[in-house]
Amino acid sequence: MKPARPDRSLAVWVTGALALALLSTASLSGAADRSSKLLEPERAFAFSVQALDDKTIEARFAIADGYYLYREKLKFNVEPTALVAAPALPPGKVKDDAFFGKVETYRGRLAVKLVLDQKEPGRKVTVLAESQGCADAGVCYPPQVQALTLTMPLPGAAPGAPVAATPARKSWFN
Repeated sequence: MKPARPDRSLAVWVTGALALALLSTASLSGAADRSSKLLEPERAFAFSVQALDDKTIEARFAIADGYYLYREKLKFNVEPTALVAAPALPPGKVKDDAFFGKVETYRGRLAVKLVLDQKEPGRKVTVLAESQGCADAGVCYPPQVQALTLTMPLPGAAPGAPVAATPARKSWFN
């Protein structure tokens, strides 16, 4: 009896199917690579605060390259006290946004002064910042609330140290 010869059409089909599976996996991992390069919202929109005096706080966002915050989605609150008025936000750059239409956005750095309704020398206060932003890659983040607690300086004292929501990442060398 002759040994069975493999069917060439089956071998060609298996080879083609294997090649297709490998290409599909490569393209899927490429898509995963692109989406895995997106920053966490805390890093894309790094929030920090600094007490300038016993009644004034500066809230800051360091917005990563390729990301933007919506002006209309920014809200601030301070506990246990209150703000004199809603903070004056600087004008943003007008953008025709795929998600929200014509909106104002911020890129780079944003600083906003928060004026408390009463002096709070030496007291701890918590600043709450609600924000929403997107990546130029076409991904919008859900609204987020970040909270930072700081101690207000005594009258005549130097401004307090900045307090960051997301501390710098350590490298292997420090």
